[in-house]
Amino acid sequence: MSEQTQIVPSQQINEALFAKLRKAPILSSVKDDDIRCLKGVEEVCLEAGDFLARQGEAAHYFWILLEGDITFYQTTPEGEEIALTSVSAGHSFGEVPLLANIPNAASLRAAGHCCLAQLDEDSFWNLMTTCPGARTAILSNMASRIQKLQSFTVQKEKMASLGTLAAGLMHELNNPGTAARRAASQLRENLLRLHEISARFSKTEMTHEQKECMFDLQEHALAGGHPVLMNSIEQSDAEEALAEWLEAHNIENAWKMAPTLVSAGLSAHQLECAQHAFSGSTLSDALSWLDALVSSMQLVGTIEESIGRVSDLIYAVKSYAYEGKAKNQAVDVNKSIHATLVILGHKLREKEIVLEKDFAADLPPLLSDGTGLNQIWTNLLDNAIDALPQGGRIGVRTWAEKASAEPAHSRTDICISISDNGLGIPIECQAHIFDPFYTTKPIGVGTGIGLGIVHRIVEQYHGSIHFSSMPGNTEFVVRIPSATPEK
Repeated sequence: MSEQTQIVPSQQINEALFAKLRKAPILSSVKDDDIRCLKGVEEVCLEAGDFLARQGEAAHYFWILLEGDITFYQTTPEGEEIALTSVSAGHSFGEVPLLANIPNAASLRAAGHCCLAQLDEDSFWNLMTTCPGARTAILSNMASRIQKLQSFTVQKEKMASLGTLAAGLMHELNNPGTAARRAASQLRENLLRLHEISARFSKTEMTHEQKECMFDLQEHALAGGHPVLMNSIEQSDAEEALAEWLEAHNIENAWKMAPTLVSAGLSAHQLECAQHAFSGSTLSDALSWLDALVSSMQLVGTIEESIGRVSDLIYAVKSYAYEGKAKNQAVDVNKSIHATLVILGHKLREKEIVLEKDFAADLPPLLSDGTGLNQIWTNLLDNAIDALPQGGRIGVRTWAEKASAEPAHSRTDICISISDNGLGIPIECQAHIFDPFYTTKPIGVGTGIGLGIVHRIVEQYHGSIHFSSMPGNTEFVVRIPSATPEK
């Protein structure tokens, strides 16, 4: 605290401080005797900019703000100071670190002149054991504040998920978008080439042999619909052989044309009819026309595939965003996980992570009116990705399992396993990973709310989540009843 801080100690609460406490909203329903039992309370006054507590330091006090405003700040590892919230007169704070025996999560600083009623640790615990009325009021205020904080953290987690979603979409949409744009540009060039060659052919009378040859080549080239698949050596040999044949017959752009014709399943043998039917420059025009036609069809396929990928992404996002909005809906858990994997695909590829999927084909639908199911997969998968080195492995498995052997109590659980071969969770951290706000990351880097929210959502579905972890094998198993139990 600064030199401006004034402390007025009082073992027995004086009338002036009693009058101020009497006006505090959180103590409005407390009897006078319960307020007077606040032994050891001190009045603390601060000026603008004075620190009441600092982030990361051990907690020693509980406060009731009598007048003025206190602002809560967090400092990031980069030294940036972020204002979290402000509290006004009548509010209490500081009990959570004392009750949980944890350091201050934020710095507290006076926004202007303010005064507070302050109790040290001993006085606070004395209050909690001997002043039932004040204790109830303080705990009720704490519960209300935590409820608001939970709503804020849930919203913050949703925004974090939205950020992950947006980053994934940026990466995922860029590739098919670029491919479709490039294919459309090449298709335009092909159409112009087809127009030019068709215009030249229209000025000459084609023989029956020429028409029949071109028709047969066209039928053969378009029959497959998709490029012929070969191994690298076979493809290279076929392209080289055809390019040499084309060059020997003075065909323009022979080496550029050969890969396209080979991908359509055409070889020098199939092109012999064109060699016999056409002569001179007309042979080059005929094969160039065929090349442009085959290339155009392949480009249309590329555009269709790119648009299909965009459509898949849109479906995944809609599934992710609207899941849980309808009441009493049937959710396909496999599709829900798949949608999340699509959205996180860019992170998997950036780290070259091997994804092993084993989705049960007979998985029953999840019948529930719950929400936030996709946040379970997002948090568990995102944590697994972050924990892995380059080239790591993630396993995702689903199965159905009877929860009880007794027919009267039998129910079917949907089980989901998400595992990775990272370094594992340190032993000393394992008991706390589902605690709200617990994180092993530096201050300002991790919120520690991910797994806490996962645990809350799983409980909302009347399910359970367990994990095991050791170096090289960490596995989270979620069990959710396929139908929400009747209340």
